[in-house]
Amino acid sequence: MREAVIVDVLRTPIGKGKPGGALSGWHPVDLLAEVLSGLVERTGIDPGIVDDVITGCVSQSGEQSFNVGRNAVLGAGFPEHVPATSIDRQCGSSQQALHFAAQGVQSGAYDVAIACGVEVMSRVPMFSSAQGKDSFGTKVADRYAERGGLVNQGISAEMIAAKWGLTRADLDNLATESHRRANEATKDGRFENELLQVAVNRGEGPTGEKMTADEGIRPSTSPESLASLKPAFHSDELAETYPDLNWVVHAGGASQISDGAAAVLVMSREKADELGLTPRAVIREVAVVGDDPVLMLTGVIPATKKVLERAGMTIDDIDAFEVNEAFAPVVLAWQAETGADMAKVNINGGAMANGHPLGASGAKLMTTLINVLEQTGGRFGLQTMCEGGGMANATIIERLG
Repeated sequence: MREAVIVDVLRTPIGKGKPGGALSGWHPVDLLAEVLSGLVERTGIDPGIVDDVITGCVSQSGEQSFNVGRNAVLGAGFPEHVPATSIDRQCGSSQQALHFAAQGVQSGAYDVAIACGVEVMSRVPMFSSAQGKDSFGTKVADRYAERGGLVNQGISAEMIAAKWGLTRADLDNLATESHRRANEATKDGRFENELLQVAVNRGEGPTGEKMTADEGIRPSTSPESLASLKPAFHSDELAETYPDLNWVVHAGGASQISDGAAAVLVMSREKADELGLTPRAVIREVAVVGDDPVLMLTGVIPATKKVLERAGMTIDDIDAFEVNEAFAPVVLAWQAETGADMAKVNINGGAMANGHPLGASGAKLMTTLINVLEQTGGRFGLQTMCEGGGMANATIIERLG
């Protein structure tokens, strides 16, 4: 089987996903097109050699509908013969896009592919693709009726906190550390190599400014400041329905609603050699799992176990982890089950600090993971993300050079 290597990675800074956010005026197609163009410019490749562009996007409605990936390819000026598709594996969409790209290269179906993702949540809100309709049908509802039915991710996060005995202090300390690490990484210039500076557009056209850093990082975050936040998912009715929950999850302990785009250039090692390109990493193993859709966010635990087993590795072989901070309990439960050293986890901060633009986050985390390995001299990196519906992806890469 051919090796699939990552030649380069690139992402936008992440904007706050609300009106007035630094990227809220960008059309999603244009924002992703900007990253695709930037990736081509950085690597010097002819975009006409790209066999496919696989695009993660969760809310495929409105401005993100009708195959946002294909539209972005055309917007980026790629030749018309370059195809693209848009996929939805919830929060792991662009990590799954990377898996599909790597598998296409490994099998010989592709020589060159781009895995990417976009979500402009300030313009296409979360859940907008459902348009208020029931997405589950009667058979799914019947299957989980005895457990009270499927719940939203906030309740799932509360269930995880209760099951693993996580306190409000545990969650607030992790959120504080995420902001501290992200702020330090920003000040130290550790994000610079992964960022494509883009024009600030808050909805009234470009301002003439360039966005050079993630917008959501709050250096002043502390356990004391977080202590004032009320539980986000508590109500008297829910407290009666779920009497065993402690209601410790709040907005500061969850990923931020965000705008952003990211892309990863994947090709065979032979093609990279032919083009005179120096790969930055090789994809060693991938895995995807389904898990309990009520707890929903715990899939990262079996996904990590599966990818390590497939790679013939242990948790101690990994030098850096990117575990998406969808909610603080997810990361802490994952750590409790895997025994990972938290000093190696989300070294430059995570989604509670620098945001979670849904369909873009998988590719975004990979841009950070590769740069972290290069900055620390680490060899192996593991990325994993929980996903709506009780799923998770996991990827192991090896730094080259």
